[in-house]
Amino acid sequence: MRILLLCSAFNGLSQRVHRELELLGCTVSVQLATGDADMQEAVDEFRPRLIVCPFLIHRIPAAIWQKIPCLVVHPGIEGDRGPSSLDWAIVHNHSEWGVTLLQACEEMDAGDIWGTATFPMRAAPKAAHYRREVTATAAALVKKAIAALDDASFSPRPLDESSAPGQLMPTMTQADRAIDWHNDSTDTVLTKLRAADSLPGVREEIGGTVVNLFNAEREPALRGTPGEFIARSGGALCRATVDGAVWIRQAKPSGGIKLPAVRVLAPLLQSLPAEVDNPVAEIREIRTERRGDVAYLYFNFPGGAMSTEQCRALLGAYRELQSSDARVIALMGGEDFWSNGIHLNVIEAAEDPAEESWQNINAIDDLVQALIETDDKLTVAALRTNAGAGGAMMALACDYVLLREGVVLNPHYRSMGLHGSEYWTYLLPRRVGDKRAAALTEQCMPLLATEALQIGFGDEVFDEQWDVYTRELENFCQHLAENPDLAAQLQAKASMRAADEAQKPLQQYRDDELEKMRAVFFDPQAQYHRSRACFVYKRPAQETPARLRKKARFWQRAVFS
Repeated sequence: MRILLLCSAFNGLSQRVHRELELLGCTVSVQLATGDADMQEAVDEFRPRLIVCPFLIHRIPAAIWQKIPCLVVHPGIEGDRGPSSLDWAIVHNHSEWGVTLLQACEEMDAGDIWGTATFPMRAAPKAAHYRREVTATAAALVKKAIAALDDASFSPRPLDESSAPGQLMPTMTQADRAIDWHNDSTDTVLTKLRAADSLPGVREEIGGTVVNLFNAEREPALRGTPGEFIARSGGALCRATVDGAVWIRQAKPSGGIKLPAVRVLAPLLQSLPAEVDNPVAEIREIRTERRGDVAYLYFNFPGGAMSTEQCRALLGAYRELQSSDARVIALMGGEDFWSNGIHLNVIEAAEDPAEESWQNINAIDDLVQALIETDDKLTVAALRTNAGAGGAMMALACDYVLLREGVVLNPHYRSMGLHGSEYWTYLLPRRVGDKRAAALTEQCMPLLATEALQIGFGDEVFDEQWDVYTRELENFCQHLAENPDLAAQLQAKASMRAADEAQKPLQQYRDDELEKMRAVFFDPQAQYHRSRACFVYKRPAQETPARLRKKARFWQRAVFS
């Protein structure tokens, strides 16, 4: 079956749906919403039986939806309509929300319903719900819809607004999101910030400059004058409320890019508050937990991006665990992403982006080198969340890669105009072979957890349910630590590393990779600089990349043959 994905961006949800459909045996092409004429041309050329819109904020031309069924993923319960569904669900403190798959028609979000399902809400930002609950629910609904196409007894049902639990809601404005620091409670402040994360943020004027605030956590102890910034920790700032305080981790000046809050707001404040030595656990980007002989290393970096400083701090935390008596170290990543490699926003904002790129790639290479050279412990990459570029490659430096079902990987760099480093030329072929390594890095397509397992990129895929995955992960790690053959396993690991070193020194892989990276970093005309700017400023695509159009089937054959 030929299925066309119409997307405003090929985001995580779109990638998940793309790979799920491919695994069902469908031939999938992607068209970004770059204009009515482009969308019509893609339909005419591909002639799909069905169009699926996992993430679409543009209107579908009537000439398309009147001829071909177009199924739109709406992140809301049945009857909910409007572009701010999750925002209002968080603001109204709904305990349950959902996803509805509906057929496009003249009126937005009012078409016939192909399926709907609900999920419990968490005390989490909008983007966190979208990446986890919305994505999983939407993928399941799309797969059911594909099965329904060949079911003669199925027909979508019209929306009955009189009985539907949802309703038409207006677009949430900055006036709706505005925080009154002298009257709003901490709960209200957190709710407004979470409903605006990761877009558009809560807009305020600070020091005469308009900024948007993002990524907030509750502070349990510190207090101060409402609205005042009273403490800092790393890149985060603590701001007092009428009955407590909140930490703000990120900010973005009007027309600028999202960066650590201290970096954006410090120049706007009359004085910078004092650094807190031991901040609340939720605001610590890097933390460790010990359960028995297993050490768990969490690194919850916003967006999964790892700056030079963050890479060095993470390496320091890892070194401490290396020197402990833990038998197993599990790298847990963050709540929303495991890792996406170097920090393009920090690089873009640097005085010398080329030099910052160079420092950043060397810092992450140092971390990966430490993982590779750990010979007295077993290491586990716990891929609970998506990973890309250098972050995906970093996982392969661990002895075991344990994926949560539904996780999407992007183990490639070329779409950013880079060759890549993180020792991928050693780690990836060792796992998947030269042919598949070339397909993954050259064709730049996403990889679903089950596909990663199939080709040897991962070792286990555990349940998609967060709590179940955590339990299965901990059981696996504890079994490794208690294995009576652990000493022999470590000896075999050390022998294999020594044999690899004798064949080609690890330093040679790094030197070869960094030679190519340096040439790009310090070339002002390199594609990398243009691609990076487009990424960090969220500029919409002007055309659909050729790799996404009618090439998915050929990519699958190349990788899995």
